[in-house]
Amino acid sequence: MTVALEKAPYLALVDDDAHSVRLLTRTLAAQGAPRLEWLGNAEDGLRRLTERLSPPVTTRPALLIVDLRAKSTATRDFTAAVADVACKASIPIVAMASTADPAERQALIAAGAAAVVRREAEREAYRREVANIVSFWARSQRLDAVGM
Repeated sequence: MTVALEKAPYLALVDDDAHSVRLLTRTLAAQGAPRLEWLGNAEDGLRRLTERLSPPVTTRPALLIVDLRAKSTATRDFTAAVADVACKASIPIVAMASTADPAERQALIAAGAAAVVRREAEREAYRREVANIVSFWARSQRLDAVGM
């Protein structure tokens, strides 16, 4: 059973706010997502992601969620820094945006995000956005990875 759990898909998160991590973890679980592994802030996240993708790679995240300082370019900068490595490992990146501004969304996509979701303050809106992350993850899976 340990081997099966080690190979089970998981989502990785780079976030610099422990409260945000707890909220996202609970909300993802309620939406039926696989387990979430918090890689830490940008510095720790880069190191831990690099470790997970260094040979021998036994498991890798099925999705990387990046949610860094809301009023800065930290999410975009981190996404740009790991985009090439994530792409080579077939790990889509979901970036959390602080606004619905199309320019911010486009900047995150240009940096390498495969999807952008809005960081919502209102509970139901937040749940919908997290459901969008789970839906994106499910749609991005290889068919052979889900038994098809």
